[in-house]
This record gives sequence, structure tokens and C-alpha cells, in this order.
Amino acid sequence: METKESGKRPGGRSARVRDAVRQATLAELLERGYPGLTVENVAERSGVHKTTVYRRWGNVEGLISDALELARDEPWPIPDTGSIEGDLRGIVQLVRGGFDDPELGPVSSAFVAAAMQNPAAARALHEFFVARHEQSAEVVRRAIVRGELPDVVDVREVIRVAVAPVYYRLFVAHEPVTDRDADRAADAALAAARAGVL
Repeated sequence: METKESGKRPGGRSARVRDAVRQATLAELLERGYPGLTVENVAERSGVHKTTVYRRWGNVEGLISDALELARDEPWPIPDTGSIEGDLRGIVQLVRGGFDDPELGPVSSAFVAAAMQNPAAARALHEFFVARHEQSAEVVRRAIVRGELPDVVDVREVIRVAVAPVYYRLFVAHEPVTDRDADRAADAALAAARAGVL
């Protein structure tokens, strides 16, 4: 016999509210960017009362931090090409492609912009990267097992060094990142790992 309680969706109202606010935050970031993100617009778009949004998230940075916290645990499609060269290039291309994507790119850029302006957003972005680098480090672990890299290599540092040039070009030098740039970044990190630098 079905009770009123058993008809509820998994996660309950709180989870639905959080998801609605998160989706509204991402949509607002896509449409308006970080400078145009407001609690009022997120509340209106999500259908959640403004006072609820203020009470639970506090401000724009709270909305960004929460969206990053949820994104941190989303699956990341780790390449498995059979070689560390292909896998590492694949990871850097995923990062580059994410910023080129018409929907994901503006949102990802807004996360970085928010982190540069707010300590809470910076902490959330740091935790996001820690999780992504840990997931991505699997390609380096596999390379060690296959004998392609020495077992003393810092698996997370290889990933950080590989993707860092993408972020430098986009957010410091304000330059485009080509496929060749991405492959060169991966190859340089791999050369450093093989040389014992990492």
C-alpha cells in the first residue's frame, strides 16, 4: 500500500530546492556572467523564494560555491587510449574543450572570475580542482603500472602541470588555446614526468 510519504521523490524538497537553485545559478552565469549574477535573479528563475535563497546561500558567492561543490562530484570522462601520451593529451583537450563549449565555457569562466574576487568561491574552486585532479590522476597511475612512468612520479602534479598552460593562456595572457597548444602542454608535462622533474 502506497503512503503519502512513499510518493515523494528521492532527496525530498530540500534536494529539489537545491537543484533548482543550482540550475538557475548555472543558467544565470551562462546568460549574464559573474558580474550579472544576483540572488534575486536566481530566486526568480528557480521559483524559490528570495528569502529562502538568502537564508540558505547568503549571497552570490554562496551560490557559486554550492554549484562548484555539487559539480565537484560529477563524473569526469577520463580518457583510456592505452598510452600516457594519448590519455594526457585527452585530459588537456577536455579542459580546453570545456572552455570552448558555448554552454560550459561561460560558466567555467565565471567560476574562475568569482574565485579571483571572493575567498569562499576560491576555496570552492580549489576543492573542485583537487577532486578533478584526483580523478584525472588515474591516467598517470595506469601509466606507472604499464611501466611508462617511474613509480616515484607525483600523479596529481603531472595533471596540474599539464593543464596549467590552458588556464594561463585563457585567464592571464587572454589568448586562445588551440589543439596544438593543448597537446604541447600535455607533452611538456609528460617530458617533465619522464625526466624525474615531477
